[in-house]
Amino acid sequence: MADLKRFFKKTVSEDRHKQAASVSVPEGLWIKCPKCGEMVYREDVISNAYVCPKCGGYFRISAKRRIKMIADKGSFKEWFTGIDNSNPLDYPDYPQKIEDLREKTHLDEAILIGEATIGGIRTVIGAMDTRFLMASMGYVVGEKITRSFEEATKQGLPVILFCCSGGARMQEGIVSLMQMAKTSAALKRHSDSGLLYISVLTNPTTGGVTASFAMLGDIILAEPGALIGFAGPRVIEQTIRQKLPKGFQSSEFLLEHGFIDQIAERKNMKETLARLLKMHCKNDCAESLEGQENAEKISEKKSDSADGMSVNNKLNVDFTTKITAKKSAWEHVSLARSKERPTGKDYLPWLFDYFIELHGDRLFGDDPALIGGIAYLAGKPVTVIAQEKGNGTKENIAHNFGMVSPEGYRKSLRLMKQAEKFHRPVICLVDTPGAFCGLEAEERGQGEAIARNLYELSSLKVPVLSIVIGEGGSGGALALAAGDQVWMMENSIYSILSPEGFASILWKDSTRAKEAAEVMKLTAADLKDLGIIEQVIPENQPLTRENMADTMEELKNRIEEFLETYQLLDPEKLLNKRYKRFRNL
Repeated sequence: MADLKRFFKKTVSEDRHKQAASVSVPEGLWIKCPKCGEMVYREDVISNAYVCPKCGGYFRISAKRRIKMIADKGSFKEWFTGIDNSNPLDYPDYPQKIEDLREKTHLDEAILIGEATIGGIRTVIGAMDTRFLMASMGYVVGEKITRSFEEATKQGLPVILFCCSGGARMQEGIVSLMQMAKTSAALKRHSDSGLLYISVLTNPTTGGVTASFAMLGDIILAEPGALIGFAGPRVIEQTIRQKLPKGFQSSEFLLEHGFIDQIAERKNMKETLARLLKMHCKNDCAESLEGQENAEKISEKKSDSADGMSVNNKLNVDFTTKITAKKSAWEHVSLARSKERPTGKDYLPWLFDYFIELHGDRLFGDDPALIGGIAYLAGKPVTVIAQEKGNGTKENIAHNFGMVSPEGYRKSLRLMKQAEKFHRPVICLVDTPGAFCGLEAEERGQGEAIARNLYELSSLKVPVLSIVIGEGGSGGALALAAGDQVWMMENSIYSILSPEGFASILWKDSTRAKEAAEVMKLTAADLKDLGIIEQVIPENQPLTRENMADTMEELKNRIEEFLETYQLLDPEKLLNKRYKRFRNL
């Protein structure tokens, strides 16, 4: 009897489920997440920037929706509508397909582009739409992008493109392929005019779009989890007959391999873009230049009349008078290597405002031993590059103890050249026992990477200040210390190699490291006397993460004074001064 009751209850339950299923649900009330497959309430998705509230998966959004989320309200004005489409292959039904998609999407092509303001700053903004033939790039798409870059160049405007595409448009054959060259050429002219281009990669970005304008941004952002690559995963698997690893060709994969600057969440995208635009805003710079013109008149009185090469008198103050009691060279070595000593990332919040980290060398990888990006100093944008050892064993290992790989030096050079384009000074924080000397470093050209940094730094047309904050080990340190001035923290060291290495090579006895330290003249005071560095920044007590405040205030003031002086020099004088600095050593 009990078994019969259980059977009866089950039947009733099934009937109830059937009844519930038959109840009509308003169409579109629920939508399926593309990542987890769960049904989620549409309004919850919309309020969460079209991101699944359950798993964080990203929904594809239309071009109009994208621009509405990013542009200031009511500011968007569309450009270049009504361009006649091309059918060079006379592909059957292609013109009708285009007409049908225009009616369905209310777009004239796979990209919506025009001008808008973001955070009050005028910019050209475009967004591709996968509903229109998977946002493939044909003649009209290429023409709209090209015309927009040309107009942006003429008006001196930055460009932001939200990229997504299946690649070239097959129905247009070789004409589609030519759009890659056309858009890239227009982009190059825009770049040569000193203007900013930000590329934002969304899911999916593949094929000819990836191999042209999508990957040519001064700054490249990507949404989390986006598929990004040249060849599609299925094509690759069919070609190599291997299963691809999980996460291959994702945003996270590209960040790890050095091809994008940052992964930006959709909810923060507008704020991130507004910050970046402000950092590159020429109007803000114009106000600064007015102040510089007034300051230049004063500075001229403080300069040598012969060649204008002397430095502001304030910069010649001898800080060694403030230095604490003299220590042995080995004591300086020990303090420079101390686990309590602040590393590069510890300096950033004390010296700079709103640091935005940019990743990758665009060639191979993103080296965590070197942190780089853009920040504000005294209200003006600067490029910051810092060698980073990490705090604690876990971080030490993750950052390779500050030993920079070739991709790290190539990342630093990329950021320095970017700084030159946008007239930003460069501040380098040096702290490394030496460049990484592993097998893979040699395979990827460690020597060439350091040499290239030295070569390009000699002609970089913006002020460069290098500060040794811990260990300045050999060529690995010099690669970031070939600027206009080099300063040292009081308890830092700077040398041809480690005392252990010096003793081992010259005396065949690494245990004589303490003795070697005294011989090598590697302390800040020694190097100031030798004319290798310009300033010693005093530490009232050996610097730790807990006692940085006073020292950082003094250092920040000194950096501001340096910039006030060196930003007044025209590029020719700046480069001549830098050349003479090293020529006389």
